[in-house]
Amino acid sequence: MSLQDTLSNGVKQAVDSNFNVSLDTVEFQATRKEFAGDITVVIFPMLRLIKGNPVQIGETIGHFLVDNISEVKAFNVVKGFLNVEISDAYYLDFFNNIKQENTFGFISPKAEEKAIMVEYSSPNTNKPLHLGHIRNNLLGYSVAEILKASGKKVYKTQIINDRGIHICKSMLAWKRFGNGETPESTGLKGDKLVGNYYVKFDKEYKKEIQELMSQGLSESDAKKQAPILIEAQDMLLKWEAGDEETVALWRKMNGWVYAGFDETYKNLGVDFDTLYYESNTYLLGKEFVAEGLASGVFHKEEDGSVWCDLTEDGLDKKIVQRADGTAVYMTQDIGTAIQRIKDFPDVGGMVYTVGNEQDYHFQVLFLILKKLGFEWAKNLYHLSYGMVDLPSGKMKSREGTVVDADDLINDMATTAEEISEELGKLDGYSKEEKKELYKTIGLGALKYYILKVDPKKRILFDPKESIDFQGNTGPFIQYTYARIQSILRKGDLDNAISWNSVEMTLHPKEKELIKQIQLFPEVVQNAAENHSPALIANYTYDLVKEFNSFYQNVSILGADNETEKTFRVQLSNVVANTIKNSFGLLGIQVPERM
Repeated sequence: MSLQDTLSNGVKQAVDSNFNVSLDTVEFQATRKEFAGDITVVIFPMLRLIKGNPVQIGETIGHFLVDNISEVKAFNVVKGFLNVEISDAYYLDFFNNIKQENTFGFISPKAEEKAIMVEYSSPNTNKPLHLGHIRNNLLGYSVAEILKASGKKVYKTQIINDRGIHICKSMLAWKRFGNGETPESTGLKGDKLVGNYYVKFDKEYKKEIQELMSQGLSESDAKKQAPILIEAQDMLLKWEAGDEETVALWRKMNGWVYAGFDETYKNLGVDFDTLYYESNTYLLGKEFVAEGLASGVFHKEEDGSVWCDLTEDGLDKKIVQRADGTAVYMTQDIGTAIQRIKDFPDVGGMVYTVGNEQDYHFQVLFLILKKLGFEWAKNLYHLSYGMVDLPSGKMKSREGTVVDADDLINDMATTAEEISEELGKLDGYSKEEKKELYKTIGLGALKYYILKVDPKKRILFDPKESIDFQGNTGPFIQYTYARIQSILRKGDLDNAISWNSVEMTLHPKEKELIKQIQLFPEVVQNAAENHSPALIANYTYDLVKEFNSFYQNVSILGADNETEKTFRVQLSNVVANTIKNSFGLLGIQVPERM
């Protein structure tokens, strides 16, 4: 039973025995810093049932708790707030139980519970991953790890958008202007090489538009009649018809891109359990259009197109099949969702990590799946997130002004090197050790800066601001972890002592630190429920601030006696494990030395 449950029962007993009133709930809040106490019972809500002075009511309950609840040491009442002080023995007993628990706060998945599939990344194969993809990947990966830690079985997946006119644009440009070059002959990653030809297509397309307009065509007609676009559209038709030469080129260039993506994912530290490809899924869902028509979920217009009328649900009418019988994106997404449940029968819900410009799309998708009668549709969640901007402004793929993910990862390591050298943090490190550490610091700074923000908010990303060894940053937390490792190398981590049998008075800073550690399991559950890595990130920062206050006010290795020294070393170790575990949920590594 948790401390809050114990106190809640105690308060209810106190009210029942002293005022002959039954309370349904007891309201708690954190005790304000200026008052003595560890947890506060709010008296005001009780005044609806108990007539009297809130201070006297608080005094009566406080005396009952001291007399009847062993964990309660003392109390004080300020107006309508009963501040309860918890005994050191309670905190020592808690600490004794978790001091060697390396995964404190994590829950193992239950076999009988349905799994969750988390989709993220889902790039197009006509360009490399960029800064926007980084936020997507970091969010999706972190939410998957948090859900796992909360006790769920999780599958990580993505759907790779490997077909369509945008893919044909890169293919056509390479065919026209590539002269047979390859990633090997150019030394470029495959996704970068293909992305260059997507930009090349756009430049040639714009050039042809200008030429046609100079011949008297309107801009809209010129855009439609540009020969390079017509050729790309023809290439798409050939691909859909299975033309051997077109499909062979498609396979070759997509293969280059996949190899490039894999390298970026490895550098970013994210992975997947299963992959889906749009080229395999774009025809899925058409069978369910027929089922929806039969059940009345969909209706057919006079031109033969099929629609779903969602106006009574506060949305609009949505097309699910064109008049010529071809599918739209919505149809494909319906089919892909259903296929995933067929492929993984233990999945009972899905999380889609997609930018907030697709909010309406997912509202419609989830509602249609519910109307089609799929029970699991109520467990679908759109992890909607805001865009990432740089001080230089908005990114545009077609114009080649995106911030490349690989370049950004490398730039972060370089920035970490510049700042670390400036601060003189890494004296005595070998060249290789420094290189590895710069990467850990740079990547940690990038991930933390992005993940500490509520997913729904837009981010202005400043690389230099993210690599600061002070404040709410990844490097500051990594540095604190490394500082603790230094303490552990010098101190004796003797776990043999049983603290629940030791008579010991806790320093206020020790108690505050233990209280912060106690919050971790609840934070993990809240982060899972809200699909928010920001809750984990900011909890970790609060824990680190609490540890640094403890470090500055309490001597660890210079304690007055061996018992205190051993306890403080162990307490530091638990803090370090908690930092490592919480940062692991964010996909961030922590260095042993720094």
